[in-house]
Amino acid sequence: MRVRVAITALGITAALLAVPACSTDTTGVKHQTRSSVQTGKPSDAVVKPADLSSAALETRLLDRSDLGSGYLPEPERPPQHDDVTVLGCPALAELGGDAAVGGTLSFPRKAKADFTYGDSNSEFSEELYSDRAKKLSDGIDRIFDAMTGCPTYQVVTGDTSLDVTSQKLPAPHTGDQQWSQLLTLSTDGRSTVVKQTAIRDGSLLLVVSGSPALVDRHLAQALAKATRTS
Repeated sequence: MRVRVAITALGITAALLAVPACSTDTTGVKHQTRSSVQTGKPSDAVVKPADLSSAALETRLLDRSDLGSGYLPEPERPPQHDDVTVLGCPALAELGGDAAVGGTLSFPRKAKADFTYGDSNSEFSEELYSDRAKKLSDGIDRIFDAMTGCPTYQVVTGDTSLDVTSQKLPAPHTGDQQWSQLLTLSTDGRSTVVKQTAIRDGSLLLVVSGSPALVDRHLAQALAKATRTS
């Protein structure tokens, strides 16, 4: 049985579909820097209020007219009901099955879009969240620390086992905080490589995931649209 994997802000969803071909291509448009890097986590005393509703966030997601030809929107995947076990990574296992596998971050203001590209079925996913800066920072920081803190681990969902290797990557110097990682997901002798980059800009969090080439190509574009001032 082959598995198609979908990466979200919280980790890995294993769905019983075909896995895309493995690709380590990281070519694409270079990142554009919007603001200087600020080190350290934000304090509640200086954060901006979260004033973007989910409906407003929806309008800031990239769509087919932004991405260009060859992109098709993916319908929302149904929730996974199989029991999930994480082996070989206690920090990730402590987050619980829902956190380790699939879903979205538990911030009330959020929006998400998924696309496939071309005949290769490469995937690109964008998620936007709005909340207090410190809450956004703490939430995504905990997830990335857990995932990148374990070089190898295994996710078992239902009768499917997925081997995962993780690598922390240098993040683009833009926004207020940045995170990036590369995941190699293997099952039944097939592998796929997924890049995931998150950028917090004030009270807005952007997470892009998918084919490394697509993440590199559209990250700056996604951030520019997400942080527009009008």
